[in-house]
Amino acid sequence: MAIKENMKFLFKGVKIDERTEGYVRKRLNGLDRYIENILKAEVEIDKDKKGKFRVEVMLFTPRDMFRADNTTDSIEGSVDMVVDELQNQITHVKGKTETLQKKGARDLKKKMVGEE
Repeated sequence: MAIKENMKFLFKGVKIDERTEGYVRKRLNGLDRYIENILKAEVEIDKDKKGKFRVEVMLFTPRDMFRADNTTDSIEGSVDMVVDELQNQITHVKGKTETLQKKGARDLKKKMVGEE
């Protein structure tokens, strides 16, 4: 399921054009390849006193919540770094879950073989 229906934007002290918003949506929708069942995404973009853009993204799934933020000179740069961090978090959690499932299956197999 694409998260474009459930994407909420919050802007603080900055206005973005449609092209930039489309870029943010496209990059975040690319996360569907890494995890399914993304219920909603919250994107916060603000500009600090030094003129740098801070982008914070929170993704909500039925089981987990992923959050990343970054500050750079451009919105696109911040979005790219945030998406990379979210990919790392998602693959870490998925790897951990798969390892636990394999370990559980191995333990169950040992118990089943031991009982026979």
